[in-house]
Amino acid sequence: MAYTGRCACGAVTATIAAEAPIAVRQCWCRQCQQVAAGAHTTNAMFLTADVTITGTLGTHAYTAASGNTLTQSFCAACGTPVMGQVSARPQFRTLRVGFITPPHDLTPQMVIWTDDAPAWAVFPEGIERHARQPPPPPTS
Repeated sequence: MAYTGRCACGAVTATIAAEAPIAVRQCWCRQCQQVAAGAHTTNAMFLTADVTITGTLGTHAYTAASGNTLTQSFCAACGTPVMGQVSARPQFRTLRVGFITPPHDLTPQMVIWTDDAPAWAVFPEGIERHARQPPPPPTS
């Protein structure tokens, strides 16, 4: 299955030439909570070479708690979160699942940065959890 993506206004689109993501994760880091208005983000990781984005992106880069530079990208017109890029892992693009066009089969396989989650957070049962940043996923 290949994937596509679209922001709320249609100004930014994506084509993802992959049969499946490398990983799908819920992230509870503080920065993701800010992006998601207080909850987690749900993100699908794909190889950079498989992702083609068209349209104008706005970006914001900062040093994340992991110590890496994280660049958040969003539609410059409507603000829809599109993806994150981590300086330590340029081989991946981490797309926000809400940006990816449904229907799709993307469900979280892992929850990360659980130490930053608020006391009321609920984690899916039966999936891997990491208190902070997990090791990078394999690319094959």
